[in-house]
Amino acid sequence: MTGSGSRGAALLRALRGAGGRPRPGDGTRHLGSCGILAAPQPPRRPAAPAWGLQPPARTFLKLAAPRLGGKRMEYGEARVLGYSMEQMYKVVANVESYQHFVPWCKSSKILSCREGLTRAELEVGFAPLVERYVSEISLTPQHQIRAVCNDSRIFSHLETLWRFSPGLPGQPDTCTLDFYVSFEFKSILHSHLANLFFDEVVKQMVTAFERWAEKMYGPQTDVHPQKCLQAARCM
Repeated sequence: MTGSGSRGAALLRALRGAGGRPRPGDGTRHLGSCGILAAPQPPRRPAAPAWGLQPPARTFLKLAAPRLGGKRMEYGEARVLGYSMEQMYKVVANVESYQHFVPWCKSSKILSCREGLTRAELEVGFAPLVERYVSEISLTPQHQIRAVCNDSRIFSHLETLWRFSPGLPGQPDTCTLDFYVSFEFKSILHSHLANLFFDEVVKQMVTAFERWAEKMYGPQTDVHPQKCLQAARCM
């Protein structure tokens, strides 16, 4: 894995290692237990242009949302779930089912499939437009799934990374699910979609897969204490 893929792995490692605590200097916003950011932001500077203002401390959703201007946005999330690594891997790897539960996904179909690599066409609806693109999906069974978007009209970059690792000690029916996504729109004309895409798709993604796992496998094993870490940054 190279480039943005390695940055994704780095963000996930920082997220898992930081335990939700902010790390100064890297532009990353960390969130512990899906609550509110711990570190306040510098006060507004009235003389600065609008896009350079640093907002005061606020809820994670608003602080982490991308700014206008086509910047690349990264988001990472880690959860301990009451499903096994194999179960969650199968849920994520079943791309054809995405149209039934992934936020805003209207269609998902496999174009080609060979060992370790799948090409799929996905159609995602963003009113007033619908985006169709090809995703190249690299699979490492039971451990990792990485998808990179190609041939997109509105995205200059879109990559997702899922990692599956053991959950609670001595409980093989639990796992730790790491999710990472980075995206950037091609044009500032599409930048008004950034907040919509972030709030309605990116931040809902893990929950959507968790609910689909429940539909496939039934209620998950109790995980106490429940743990959910999030981090985001704009590059």
